[in-house]
Amino acid sequence: MLVLEKRPAPSRAWAWGTPFLAVALTMVAGGLLFAALGKDPFAVVRTIFWDPLFGEFAWYLRGQLLVKAGPLALIAVGLALGFRAGIWNIGAEGQYIMGAIVGASIGLAAYPTESRWIFPLMILGGAFGGWVWAMIPAILKTRFNTNEILVSLMLVYVAETILSKAATGFLRNPEGAGFPGSRNFNAYKAASNPELIAGSGVHWGVIAAVVVVIAAHVLLQRHLLGFQIKLAGQAPRAARFAGVSAERLVVFCMGTSGALAGLAGLFEVTGPAGQISIDFNTGYGFTAIIVAFLGRLNPVGILLAALLMALTYVGGEMAATNLGLPSSAIRVFQGMLLFFLLAVDVLSNFRIRFASLSKETR
Repeated sequence: MLVLEKRPAPSRAWAWGTPFLAVALTMVAGGLLFAALGKDPFAVVRTIFWDPLFGEFAWYLRGQLLVKAGPLALIAVGLALGFRAGIWNIGAEGQYIMGAIVGASIGLAAYPTESRWIFPLMILGGAFGGWVWAMIPAILKTRFNTNEILVSLMLVYVAETILSKAATGFLRNPEGAGFPGSRNFNAYKAASNPELIAGSGVHWGVIAAVVVVIAAHVLLQRHLLGFQIKLAGQAPRAARFAGVSAERLVVFCMGTSGALAGLAGLFEVTGPAGQISIDFNTGYGFTAIIVAFLGRLNPVGILLAALLMALTYVGGEMAATNLGLPSSAIRVFQGMLLFFLLAVDVLSNFRIRFASLSKETR
C-alpha cells in the first residue's frame, strides 16, 4: 500500500515543482470537466492557454494579460506578506472595493477641474481606503484577539453593500439619466488611468505592480522586518523570544495588504473598468489568494503566477465567446488550480513510498 513518510527537511525541489504539477493536473481535470460539458477539451485548453499568446489576435490579447495581471500581483504581494507571518487576510476583495470608492470619490468631487494633482490624490485616497478597511480586522485582532479570517471576510459583504449604494446613490452620474454608475473616468482626463503605450496594456497600475514586487523582494531578503515576518510565520515562539511584536506585525501586514488592494481598486476603476458600477468588483481579491500560493508566497513567483492566472481570465473569456463555454466552468477551472496546489503541496514535506501489509493489518 501507499504511505506518506515525513521528510527530514522540506524539499526545495518539490516546493518549486508542485506549482507546475498542479497546473498539469488542473489541465487534465479541467479537460474532463469540459468534455463532460460536451466541449472538445483540447480545443478549450488551446483557446485558454495558447490563443491569447500565439493566436490570431495575440498582439491585442498580450496587452490584456498585463491589464489583468496588474491588480492580481498588487493584491497577492500584500496578502503574501501576511500569509508568511501567519496573518490571514481573506478580505482583500472588500479592501479593493473601498480603495476604488474612496479614490473615485476624490476624483468625482473635483470634477470638472483639470489639475495634475487630482490623480496623485486619488492614488493616495485609494491606498487609504483599503488601509482603513484592513485596519478594522487588524485592530480587533490586536485588541480583542478576534479571528481576522472571519472579520475580514465578512467585511467584504459590507463593502459590496456600500458599492451598491455608491453606484445607485452618492456617486451616481447626475447626467446618467438615472442609470446606476458613476461618471466615466476615461472621459475625465485629470482622473483617468490610460495606457502609457497604446496597445501595450501598460498603465500606472502595471507599473505599480512591478515596483511593489521589487520592493517586497528586497524587504523579505534584505531587511530586518522581512526577517521578522518570515520568523513569525515559521517559528512563532522563537519570534516572541527574539522580541518580535506580534501586534505590530498584524498592523503592518494587514495595513500593507489593504493599501495595496485599495491601490489595485483605484487603478482598475480609473482605467479598465472606467467607472464605479454595481458589478465593479470581479473577484480579484479572492483570485489573488490563489496567485499568492501559486507563486509560493514569493514576490517574483507571484508576478509569474499573476500572468498565468491572467491567461486563464483572457483565455476563459475567449472560450466562453468562441466555444460557448459557461463562465462558471472557467471559475471552477481556476478553483481547481488552488485545490490541486494544496493537494500536491504535501509532497514538499512528505514522500510517498510503498509498504507491504503487516500480518496485524491483514
